[in-house]
Amino acid sequence: MGKLNGKVAVITGGSSGMALASAKLFVEEGAYVFITGRRQEALDEAVGLIGRNVTGVQGDAANLDDLDRLFETVKREKGNIDVLFASAGVGGEARRLGAITEKDFDTIFGLNTRGTLFTVQKALPLFNDGGSIIMTGSIASIKGWPDYSVYSASKAALRSFARTWLNELRDRHIRVNVLSPGQIATPIQDQMFDAETKRQFEALIPRGKMGRPEEIATVALFLASGDSSYVNGVELSVDGGTSAI
Repeated sequence: MGKLNGKVAVITGGSSGMALASAKLFVEEGAYVFITGRRQEALDEAVGLIGRNVTGVQGDAANLDDLDRLFETVKREKGNIDVLFASAGVGGEARRLGAITEKDFDTIFGLNTRGTLFTVQKALPLFNDGGSIIMTGSIASIKGWPDYSVYSASKAALRSFARTWLNELRDRHIRVNVLSPGQIATPIQDQMFDAETKRQFEALIPRGKMGRPEEIATVALFLASGDSSYVNGVELSVDGGTSAI
């Protein structure tokens, strides 16, 4: 029997990388999964890769109309939600203080922070009591890496959300946790960093090697399932020890 047998999960940004690996694992563990992505072609490929018990809904988590359409689809097809993995996010351009633009801020906070907030809020009416909310943070929020202050701050806000929301949802026994990856080999990382920057980041990892999306997926499964029934309000760093040294 799977760890998520009979559960309904929603994963935003699920058409690639860590979120796609998580969606695939959730289905293998018995869940029915709804995934979102901005590009229909990539979303269709992800649905084909997962293969069963999955619905793809094209949309942008920063767009509230798209979020409404997502949860209308979930309500129509399944009626409720047990697990929400709010994973859609953007890294943005590397900008040092003095070069940050209004567009940089609006784009990054618009998806990473505002988008996550409204994803959770719009999911709540469909949530079963005892469910699990997972948000994708980043160890950048605690490391203070130059050039990524806006991105780091957008992710730091999620830790505050988790602390408050678990208190607001305590009567419904809905857990709220933040999964904060370190350096993971994903398509988004390929867009953000050149080869030299990747080598520099790898040098910070005690094992000297990037994480894999599947290594994030197993932790997402833990936070989604009853295995983590006594875990609430934490920020769990999955980074090979990078943030510990």
